[in-house]
Amino acid sequence: MKNLHHHTKKEFQVERLVLFSDAVFAIAITLLIIDIKVPEIKGLPNTEHSFLESLGLLMPQFFGFLLSFFFISLYWFIHHKMFGYVINYNGKLIWLNLLFLFSVILMPFSTAVYSRYSTPEYILLVIPYAVYVANICLSGVVIFLMWRFIGNPKNNVAEGFPGGNFLRIAQIRSLLLPLIFVVSLLVAIFINPIIARFVLFLIPVIMSFVKNKKEE
Repeated sequence: MKNLHHHTKKEFQVERLVLFSDAVFAIAITLLIIDIKVPEIKGLPNTEHSFLESLGLLMPQFFGFLLSFFFISLYWFIHHKMFGYVINYNGKLIWLNLLFLFSVILMPFSTAVYSRYSTPEYILLVIPYAVYVANICLSGVVIFLMWRFIGNPKNNVAEGFPGGNFLRIAQIRSLLLPLIFVVSLLVAIFINPIIARFVLFLIPVIMSFVKNKKEE
């Protein structure tokens, strides 16, 4: 009976960790849209063209919103999959999870920086783009560390992993996204910041080549 109580308590604590994480994801993904304001046509003629012109000025922000919505959704999916194997917890797992959530909750800010400085007059600036890249890299590296930690049998926090190269490929995939963004940043620094944005279109192509059948 005592062992059963202890096991139930552990499950409850792990569930609290997941529920707290889900709440942070929900807040972060909601905050993304708050930065996008309703277009105004003050000082312009009250015409459809004026409204469309004002709406068009928000396109960089909408693109940043869609990009980060996709990444936060992807991170949530990975986190959800990862904690499907977690049966126990310790201080290191909690701190790694908090560091990951820190990177997620930073996303609305880095997205706002990226979006506001992607307009024609600022798009050649590299530092605002580097802020966003740094955020993506932090998230990816922490995901990599979490996969390594829960995948280590010595830590006794997870079980039930699929066979084959599941863990190794999960770790590789977690670093692919940061790697692509770093390449994109190098293109921005040494070639052209506009061309650098197009490097991101390689993400689905490259990720599709590193897949684990056990993961599907």
